[in-house]
Amino acid sequence: PNKARTESTEPTPKQPSTDKLFRDGPVPLWIWGANANKNYYLRKEFPGGSKTARLKTTCDNRVRLLLNGKEVANSDTWQSPVEVDVQKYLKPENNVLLAEVRNDGGVAGFVMKLALTSAKGETRYVVTDESWQAAEKKDAKEWVAVRRIGKYGAQPWGDVFTASPLGGFATNNLFRTPPGFQVERLFTVPRNELGSWVSITFDDKGRLIASDQNGKGLCRITPPKIGSNEPTKVEHLDVKITSAQGLLYAFGSLYVSVNGGPGSGLYRCRSTKNDDHFDEVVKLKSINGGGEHGPHALRLSPDGKSIYLIAGNHTRPPEKFNASRLPSNWGEDQLLPRQWDANGHARGILAPGGWIARTDPEGKTWEIVSSGYRNPYDMAFNAEGELFTYDADMEWDMGTPWYRPTRIVHATSGSELGWRSGTGKWPAYYVDSLPAILDIGPGSPVGVEFGYGTKFPAKYQKALYCCDWTFGTMYAVHLEPEGSSYKATKEEFVSRSPLPLTDVAVGPDGALYFSVGGRGTQSELYRVTYVGKESTERVDAREQKNAAERELRRKIEQYHTTSADPQKAIAFLYPHLGHADRYIRYAARVGLEHQKADLWQEKLLAEKDAETLITGAVALARQGDKTLQPKLLAALNRLDFAHLTEMQQLELLRVYSLVFIRMGEPDKETRAQLAKHFEPFYPAKSDPLNRELCLLLVYLKAPTVVNKTIALLKQPSTPPSQETINELLARNPGYGGSIAKMLANAPDLQKFHYAFVLRNAREGWTVEQRKFYFTWLNDLRKKSGGASFQGFITNLEKEAFENATDTERLAIEAAGLRKPYKAPELPKPVGPGRDWTVDDLVKFAEPRLRGRDFKNGQKMYAAARCVVCHRFDGDGGSTGPDLSQVAGRFSLKDLTESMILPSKVISDQYRAASIATSKGKVYAGRIVNETDKSILVLTDPEDSTKVVEIKKSEIESTTPSPVSIMPEGLLKTLNENEVLDLLAYLLSRGDPKHPMFRR
Repeated sequence: PNKARTESTEPTPKQPSTDKLFRDGPVPLWIWGANANKNYYLRKEFPGGSKTARLKTTCDNRVRLLLNGKEVANSDTWQSPVEVDVQKYLKPENNVLLAEVRNDGGVAGFVMKLALTSAKGETRYVVTDESWQAAEKKDAKEWVAVRRIGKYGAQPWGDVFTASPLGGFATNNLFRTPPGFQVERLFTVPRNELGSWVSITFDDKGRLIASDQNGKGLCRITPPKIGSNEPTKVEHLDVKITSAQGLLYAFGSLYVSVNGGPGSGLYRCRSTKNDDHFDEVVKLKSINGGGEHGPHALRLSPDGKSIYLIAGNHTRPPEKFNASRLPSNWGEDQLLPRQWDANGHARGILAPGGWIARTDPEGKTWEIVSSGYRNPYDMAFNAEGELFTYDADMEWDMGTPWYRPTRIVHATSGSELGWRSGTGKWPAYYVDSLPAILDIGPGSPVGVEFGYGTKFPAKYQKALYCCDWTFGTMYAVHLEPEGSSYKATKEEFVSRSPLPLTDVAVGPDGALYFSVGGRGTQSELYRVTYVGKESTERVDAREQKNAAERELRRKIEQYHTTSADPQKAIAFLYPHLGHADRYIRYAARVGLEHQKADLWQEKLLAEKDAETLITGAVALARQGDKTLQPKLLAALNRLDFAHLTEMQQLELLRVYSLVFIRMGEPDKETRAQLAKHFEPFYPAKSDPLNRELCLLLVYLKAPTVVNKTIALLKQPSTPPSQETINELLARNPGYGGSIAKMLANAPDLQKFHYAFVLRNAREGWTVEQRKFYFTWLNDLRKKSGGASFQGFITNLEKEAFENATDTERLAIEAAGLRKPYKAPELPKPVGPGRDWTVDDLVKFAEPRLRGRDFKNGQKMYAAARCVVCHRFDGDGGSTGPDLSQVAGRFSLKDLTESMILPSKVISDQYRAASIATSKGKVYAGRIVNETDKSILVLTDPEDSTKVVEIKKSEIESTTPSPVSIMPEGLLKTLNENEVLDLLAYLLSRGDPKHPMFRR
């Protein structure tokens, strides 16, 4: 394996296929324990009795599978499932499968299918499902139910048992390259000795340095000359450093970005004796982050004076950083509440997300350059000093309107790319962010490098090479100037399945080197050379097209700091706020934000040019005093929305959002005026405009927004055009069958957005509209999506239900559109009880509602049967009024009176009635819905499914009941402390930190 050789082109021999065996039978689930970031033991018992038994499994990231205590499978590469014959390990009676599963960060999932065939040829299956149990220890006394991650076939794993992810190429030893290129395997890494390589770089002597992801440290590699049969020389370096995910040789030192190991941070390794051995290791800067979303690659700045470091979104910016090109008052900037990921990934992680920073050779001064990424691994500068990176997607979001594919990004000074956790990711058109220059698609971005210095044809010398770990593809991304930025196209440059690429580097010999490995998988080193007939003469990679625009943007970017002469800075920046180029406008706005707002705010508030005002308003909303909100709104209201371009309309809608997010909510009058102003424009002609109008109008509580949006939900979904399908196929060659399957069962993302936004609307609904909405959500569950798809729908449904009225909730449950609340076994009070009167209880309780027991109050809420009919703090039945905000409506006396004398004051909304019909039947209950033709009557206040629909034409009489459907005497079973704890619980709004619970 240590000889240089051309990769084999002979396919591996075919084995008898068992694909049908594993296609048949029940569909397994991807499962895990409660926390994706923890490791677990997963257990399943099942009976034996078979003639043959074959098992197939894989895990993201690692599994060791035992059957009756014997190891039968071991996997650390989910793309390559393990299939084994396990018949000899089975017992006739009870059998135990035990999976030791480990996650290295990011997505976690384990899937397995066991086919047991009897002597008669009948096959039964054991699959991963919700009957499995999980524990954090092998010998745990208590095992709990596993967590369902998604059905087999869900993204990002696809039909991994029968094909590569997303229906990709069959596994073989063949590389795909453009004509004239060849791939050589230089070295197969002995895993137990040298680990799995994730980062490579060249030193000043033309040798590669490679790092293992975990504890095996660094290696130095001397590649053989191109065309020779010399061995590849590999030496393990005796240097006290491990877990490097970024390497850079500069300033006579090896800089190392460490992710975990001895402690995440930037390290410098030097040879103090000049003997080619790194005998000094110094930690220059600690960095708070780790795992697969921790600190990553390093790059030397174009001027050769500083070092750039890139980090994923689980990494906080360097402590006490000295400066930021983007003003560091970053925020989530969500107009309506977001949802965190339904499976808990990145929960609580806030802006700025992933970032790029630069530092000096000593690691003492730090400046944030760009932010708003999910998890970029590497970056590279082009010939003009422009920085590019390849950002990751959140594959669990597939099928949702907030999913963002992996993307190539132009990381300009002060750029914000809009990643926010969960559903909060910003659309590309948001004026306060910048877009990607190319969407790649699903994958796992790793190494990035420009082809400068390669002995390749001209376009490949200038290409940006981007590696995808998941789908085993290295893309050649071809950039073309557009405005002051670039546009891009991609081409598959090197691919094979599997090919877990990790990093790429250009050698001094003109070859392109790349490594595979990661997550402990088998690692290898390869070299790409060109042997075709095209010229490989060195070309000038600098572009003349649009050079003036790029130069202007870079001049503007020099003001991305507080200027010594702010008036001069403002005079230069302000005219460019209305520039036709988005990147120039953005750069000017960031520069303006670095100068004190009181120096430019009055000029902006008087501005008449629409583009200048819109761009400048972003700066003022972010940096101006909150008291300026009325003036800023007045300035924005001068703009004629109907005569703006669509992009300006989108920008303006975002600006209004930022004004409210950053400067505070509008008053009732302002809210109503703006709602009236924007309602006529909704619905609009384009999907993006409808998205933003829906969002703003729901926030403004516009009276027509629910009705209009429900009408949009009811419109037939338009299937994807052939143009869209062709574009997807062009972007994802080889995945045609899978894309067609995905499109056939894909949700309507525009309607999904409407439903997601509408969950926040509390007012303006009819009961029938609520029922349609929940019917639509139930239909949405039948669509395909990523691992969090179903969880997001569950959370969406929950929030929408909580925002509905009591009557709407009851109608939803009565129609079978949502499972009614089923109270668990109710606790019993200790007692003894007491026959309270209102006056006695008020007089007794008033001086004693301090130092109460929150948990006991919560328990008494159930013991007194309140929970059966009433929701409180998101839990409980829906046949009675929601009590969550009872403290805002009732005094202590009002509350006790409603509990002790429920019939004294009965709301018309909850009053029972006696309905006699012409057919001689009499119904007693509460009328929960009424249409022109019928009424719906709840006959059992403790069961929302017990409803009767009565035609109005059959009703002879309706007599209101003087008696409340809420029974009397609910407090009689509680003792004094139990009653006090219950009252405190209700009056606290469910807050355990309320002063009533302080002791």
